[in-house]
Amino acid sequence: MAGERFILALEGHGSVGGYAHERVLVALERAQGFGQLKNMPHRLPVGCRRGGCGICRVRVLEGQYRSDPMSRAHVSAEDEAEGLILSCCIYPRSDLSLRLEPPASVKGKKMGERSREEIKS
Repeated sequence: MAGERFILALEGHGSVGGYAHERVLVALERAQGFGQLKNMPHRLPVGCRRGGCGICRVRVLEGQYRSDPMSRAHVSAEDEAEGLILSCCIYPRSDLSLRLEPPASVKGKKMGERSREEIKS
């Protein structure tokens, strides 16, 4: 099963191959490096690569995957149930259809913004 290969289709950008043992983000980055993802205005959104920052949010439109833990500050249980997850935390179990999503707002703030209280401390 670890060597099993699946098709990862990124809405509007093409399809690439990915393996059951590799994170979806890794497969997408490799494909982008080889010019396989088209119409990308910039590089894929990448941050911590371990589910803590929320930068690599995608929506799984179709397919099955397994996931590692991810920060609930960026992906709620409801989001996850609706297929909104972090691409650095999932591994394909079937072909996947994905859509890039903007980073989450956390407690009314956009990613990278800090409150006055946070700045003072």
